[in-house]
Amino acid sequence: MEEKNKDKYSIIVPTYNERLNIALFVYLVFKHLREIEFEIIVVDDGSPDGTQEIVRQLQEVYGEDHILLRAREKKLGLGTAYIHGLKHASGNFIVIMDADLSHHPKYLPSFIRKQLETGADIVTGTRYVRGGGVHGWNLMRKLTSRGANVLAQTFLWPGVSDLTGSFRLYRKSVLEDIITSCVSKGYVFQMEMIVRASRKQYHIEEVPITFVDRVFGTSKLGGSEIVEYLKGLVYLLLTT
Repeated sequence: MEEKNKDKYSIIVPTYNERLNIALFVYLVFKHLREIEFEIIVVDDGSPDGTQEIVRQLQEVYGEDHILLRAREKKLGLGTAYIHGLKHASGNFIVIMDADLSHHPKYLPSFIRKQLETGADIVTGTRYVRGGGVHGWNLMRKLTSRGANVLAQTFLWPGVSDLTGSFRLYRKSVLEDIITSCVSKGYVFQMEMIVRASRKQYHIEEVPITFVDRVFGTSKLGGSEIVEYLKGLVYLLLTT
């Protein structure tokens, strides 16, 4: 008889104007994590579109023990959103993922399985191995993302194929250790997290995922983010 998984997973989801996505996201998490103990921590940065109201309605359906709303007054950045969510997490593992359905909850069981099989400290989703990919991006964006990863691989040697992905499972103690030393913002933050984890010799495993461009709303990647990425790359070269 298979031993029951006694771990608890806290899924931290930063949101800003995700009213059209959050209910479907929550439904899919519940659908794919039937035998797993988990909580969803929604860190909403003062969305003007009514995201928080939808989350409160979801709490009535699924229970406040399963869905925690930990709102902030305004947009304060991705890194601080994770730190804020971490303070309220009761699980011994943390999942970070986007609420816009670009990260499909169907992959969560494979993240958990990989961690249980390998004892990894971090399991990260990757678009750049067999079985992974991107759906809904034009050629320019694919080239930009791939180029960003190749650049980082060349200079930083992190031992991970997808540095800028933001769908990851962390051992809670490991995330607490590395997140406090990360100073980057936006697009670069995920890269700094995984590079610092690699430098600290944490055990990192990968699972293939297909990233789907957001279903509703607008993408956040623009020219300024690419400039920030290049600046962040130089910073990590000098400090890791």
